[in-house]
Amino acid sequence: MKPKVNVFWFRRDLRLEDNAGLWHALQDELPVLPLFVFDKNILDRLSDRSDRRLTFIYRALEAIQDALHPHGAAIRAEYGTPVQAFEKLFGEFEVHSVYVNRDYEPYARDRDAAIRGFCKKQGVALRDFKDQVIFEKDEVLKPDGTPYTVFTPYGNRWKARLSPGDLEPYNSMGRPGDFYKCAYRLPALPDLGFMENDSCLPTIRIDKTSIREYHRHRDFPARDRTTYAGTHLRFGTVSIRALVKKARVNEKYLNELIWREFFMQVLWHFPHVANGPFRKQYESIPWRQDERSFEKWQCGETGYPIVDAGMRELAETGFMHNRVRMITANFLCKLLLVNWQWGEAWFAEKLTDFELSSNNGNWQWSAGCGCDAAPYFRIFNPQLQAQKFDPDGEYVARWIPDYAPDRYVEPVVDYRMARQRALDIYKEALAAA
Repeated sequence: MKPKVNVFWFRRDLRLEDNAGLWHALQDELPVLPLFVFDKNILDRLSDRSDRRLTFIYRALEAIQDALHPHGAAIRAEYGTPVQAFEKLFGEFEVHSVYVNRDYEPYARDRDAAIRGFCKKQGVALRDFKDQVIFEKDEVLKPDGTPYTVFTPYGNRWKARLSPGDLEPYNSMGRPGDFYKCAYRLPALPDLGFMENDSCLPTIRIDKTSIREYHRHRDFPARDRTTYAGTHLRFGTVSIRALVKKARVNEKYLNELIWREFFMQVLWHFPHVANGPFRKQYESIPWRQDERSFEKWQCGETGYPIVDAGMRELAETGFMHNRVRMITANFLCKLLLVNWQWGEAWFAEKLTDFELSSNNGNWQWSAGCGCDAAPYFRIFNPQLQAQKFDPDGEYVARWIPDYAPDRYVEPVVDYRMARQRALDIYKEALAAA
């Protein structure tokens, strides 16, 4: 007879502790079989065979495997589409229920709908739970029941709703004996067509001092006071509940976590933003399809040191300081007048901490076309930004070690001309929309 199990499917929640869906799975009487799917629908779209994100995921799975091993348990890892993985699993086990934590991105919603339908045909329940956010979907709405499109009132409502119960951890390692006894091994990354890349994998740095002083250092890239929490939140190696608990000592840091949920609910309620501007009138902006300028931006050869330093940091590490992300994005959209979606796609390919909703929301903010976006006439001067946030040139020197003002590459565009061009083109296009 087939072994009877419940399945917990790891996705964006790669941890055993404080895991909502896993905790619920462990409350049932049947043993829990942990599952992870190396999803071909996602992996086949990755052009870089040494993508750091695969190694980050793999290291997280290894940590879970090491924690389960003393209890005679292991993760069952499959390579293929989710439907293929579940077809195989259902052929070997009598599955009572499948437990997951909810995911909100368009592909995830379609994927989960397909698996829910597959499970239903087999007479198996798919049970989903909230885990990667404090508030989801319709939990933070305006008094009239419509979604917020401006951050400040959303953030205020979010904070007013927060209660101690929202931050209570799930003791999801409290009953380790309830895992299915097995000795599965993870497939090697080369067997999946990828090479391991341990370079610059972010280690989260969360302590009282770093968070308490966050507002003092957040805009100065040379100080390297970043917590590097983004990648860990993206793949769920840290609990959002634990992080918010620590973040409450600093309003600025807490707001960054709320911005993340704000952009998530924007994507949930307005899914069209994944493919175009939130504000439809911005579809009429006549972007310059200038591949040469775009390539110089990608390579960090624009002639503006603070922009180039940021793009080189991204290429070398898979990370870019938040202030510099704003500068480089504003430069591409406003001064080069290159479509923000080109930049969005480049960041999606290169950022280890890439998350669709935040990446999309921040690019639309920079281009002026998103909800609660910077107005189109807000155009950063890269030289003034450098003087203000990298006054001693330490950040530039770190990423452009041979930089010398008198022999640096010529600017790809003149700031004054480009600024006026952007103002004129935006104004004319929006007036005609």
